[in-house]
Amino acid sequence: MSTSPSIGHAEATNRAGRRRNAFPGLASVRVGGLPIAASSRAAWARLLVEAAPRRRGTGVPYFLTSANGNVLSRYARSAEFRALMDAADAIDADGQPIVIASQLLTHTPIPERCATTDFFHDVCREAEARGVSIYMLGASEEINRLAVEATRRRYPALRIAGSRHGYFTPDDEATVIADIDAAGADIVWVGLGVPNEQAFVVNNRARLLNTGALKTCGGLFDFLAGRNSRAPQWMRDHALEWLYRLWLEPRRLFWRYVTTNLHCIWLLAMRTADLPRR
Repeated sequence: MSTSPSIGHAEATNRAGRRRNAFPGLASVRVGGLPIAASSRAAWARLLVEAAPRRRGTGVPYFLTSANGNVLSRYARSAEFRALMDAADAIDADGQPIVIASQLLTHTPIPERCATTDFFHDVCREAEARGVSIYMLGASEEINRLAVEATRRRYPALRIAGSRHGYFTPDDEATVIADIDAAGADIVWVGLGVPNEQAFVVNNRARLLNTGALKTCGGLFDFLAGRNSRAPQWMRDHALEWLYRLWLEPRRLFWRYVTTNLHCIWLLAMRTADLPRR
């Protein structure tokens, strides 16, 4: 997958000054410099499943993404990535330190972490009950297939409108967009990795009007397929899941954590505050 991490002309007017969640009914608080949804996972899932079908076919689909330490650090350091994140309609807390910072430093505490690997199942349960459809884009062909199969087994009544692996070239992008649009899914899960998935959504959402919402999901499909495992619950609760992942993938993650963790702590301390009321 070779999407360029730059903002497309279709969204140029959306990026300037965007600092608050624009998703209907979702309160937010500034944490580490970004407006983060202050909602429980269950409530957030209900809002998404209710809103996405209404949006499909009526306008540009919602752009929903997540923040963790890596995202906060990138947002502070890169103007290009800042523009991509500022185009989002809602950002949830995929990192426990974000939740802790909101609870210590603001009057709008985020009630719990919205880890995408958990949030996906919250959404699938709601979607299955309401007849809402999804599309799964990302990972390798094999991992994508295994992730779809696992999702079908767990949610047999869920409408999976389509799926596709994430290894495509710019020359293939028009075909990928056409396939997603033809599927007409209410919610599209986009797992292309940061920052490619944000760039893909921002650059193409205006061409996906038959979709209600586009939700970035990082390495979600690897977990669904059983390739990656979650940290023990006690590590998740104490903001230590990064340490578990580092133990599993030291070569890939060591330098990322060395360069972002301390920066993230500084951002959480210095750029966390209640957003002004509308």
